[in-house]
Amino acid sequence: MSGMSTAAARLRELLARPGILVMPGCHDAMSARLCEEAGFELAFMSGFAVSADRLGMPDTGLISYGELVDQGQNICRAVSIPMIGDGDTGFGSAQNVKRTVQGYARAGFACIMLEDQVAPKRCGHTEGKAVVGQDEALTRIRAAVDARDAGADILIMARTDARACVSLDEAIARCQAFRELGADITFLEAPLDEHEMRRYCAEVGGPTMANLIEGGKTPLLPPAQLEQLGYKIAVYPLTLLNVSIGAMRAALRELASGQRASQAMDFEALKSAVGFPAYYAEEARYKS
Repeated sequence: MSGMSTAAARLRELLARPGILVMPGCHDAMSARLCEEAGFELAFMSGFAVSADRLGMPDTGLISYGELVDQGQNICRAVSIPMIGDGDTGFGSAQNVKRTVQGYARAGFACIMLEDQVAPKRCGHTEGKAVVGQDEALTRIRAAVDARDAGADILIMARTDARACVSLDEAIARCQAFRELGADITFLEAPLDEHEMRRYCAEVGGPTMANLIEGGKTPLLPPAQLEQLGYKIAVYPLTLLNVSIGAMRAALRELASGQRASQAMDFEALKSAVGFPAYYAEEARYKS
């Protein structure tokens, strides 16, 4: 890949390559850096995870466009791998959707995910969801594609939550329509079994994404099996948030009982993880 290529161009190259792409989710600049350090070629900024990290609140439409794009800018600046960003519903009218797409492109995202839920939206694997009518869902994606085609250097991922709210047939029909409008990637949220997953991939075509949440509604199939079903991307949006909460709770229990945190790195390892060695090297270079 060219060092001068944009994030969107690098993502297009990855999508054109054979094989499935495994994509971890992140919630801040540090977790994004860890994704890149571990060798992943792309990562996902999860709205659920950012809402938890930044607000300490659930993914129920409480976080704003401004907060998400600000968090996204910090994340994108921290890494060189392409980032896909959760753009929720686009935050309003067709004009709002276009502004959201343009803002995510300026923040450095390679792709924005937009969905067809009624605002305020909520996590796709929780209860109480509702989707807008098909016409409004298509209008959102048409506006996003228009923003991309007018110069926003970003891919469009079109998501539907209609499987849980209407039917699998409706969800597949929406994804097909999204593809016809020019969406680069489609995402049918929360299929319930392998048959539904295979049918979605076969009937929609193009790059598709599987959303893999520990304890969620979709089977946690291994990447090789997802590739056989027809998926191009396997996203694990909440794994890092999940294990970090568990690790922090364990450390707090140990501190509360008078012990040291057993899983804590030594200070040199911690300094290395957050970038002190690179900073010191640069400091030495510019010291007079």
